[in-house]
Amino acid sequence: MTYDELLTGMTAAAQEAGELLRADLLRSDLLGADPLGADPLGADLLEAAPRPASAGTFAGFAAAFEAAEAAPAALLRRRLERLRPGVGWADELDSLAVLPAEGERWIVDVIDGAVQFLQGLPQFCVSLALVRDGEPVAAVLHAPLLGETYRAARGYGATRDGRPLVPSGKAEPAAAVVATSQPPFPGRQPGVAEEAGRSLTAVLPHVAAVRNLGPTSWQIADTAAGRLDAFWEFGRDDTNLLPGALIAREAGAVVTDMEGRPWTAGADGFLAAGPALHGRLLEVLAGAPPMTPVTR
Repeated sequence: MTYDELLTGMTAAAQEAGELLRADLLRSDLLGADPLGADPLGADLLEAAPRPASAGTFAGFAAAFEAAEAAPAALLRRRLERLRPGVGWADELDSLAVLPAEGERWIVDVIDGAVQFLQGLPQFCVSLALVRDGEPVAAVLHAPLLGETYRAARGYGATRDGRPLVPSGKAEPAAAVVATSQPPFPGRQPGVAEEAGRSLTAVLPHVAAVRNLGPTSWQIADTAAGRLDAFWEFGRDDTNLLPGALIAREAGAVVTDMEGRPWTAGADGFLAAGPALHGRLLEVLAGAPPMTPVTR
């Protein structure tokens, strides 16, 4: 199977799953109306079992998430099994697990940005990657409410809706809009919440703005496309970082850990940025002498 055939199949699967998620939001009336102005979805989608309302407890939240992802997860399992028979899954809940050093594995996050999805916010996506011998070789991200799709394959570049990606050329941190995500499972990663807080305090005085725009994978892809100038995160978060890392590298962004080494699964930190900006942000995040703060 060629990379083109693989990406075509992955894209179709991600977009089908995205339609199920969009239908779920429309049915639950969290959006009010189809934000894309598209024709009504098929009755087979809209007649699916209703999703329980997200309650004010973790149990209620978990139940709502499980109900929302059930149908698209089943669809993805069928579609991906046809593409690569016998390849197992590592889903979002396994983000701290050690990936196999050999063989293939699907990295699947049915709803990357589940919190936003359950709140009726548009910042979520279907995230798929094929990992071979611990390295991502193909990735597809599809945001159903934005109607956009990122794709990349190792050695073949990265695109959004068929157009090649180019990362930001900014060199001055004061002009940069950067993004970050909170570490996953901070209770299982001692000290990582403190590192995340320290890094935010370090970066804020030196950049134009810091944002958290939802899905980790999508924010990295937006960095690859130059919509954001950089993205960083402390802690391990392999299943969220692997798809975006491939997209960013294939676009020409620099992707490292907090020591400046090429990022690999299992690293305790992540930074993606355009080549002109990466080194300056790495100095700040690594605790080097600070740059001159921005005066506003």
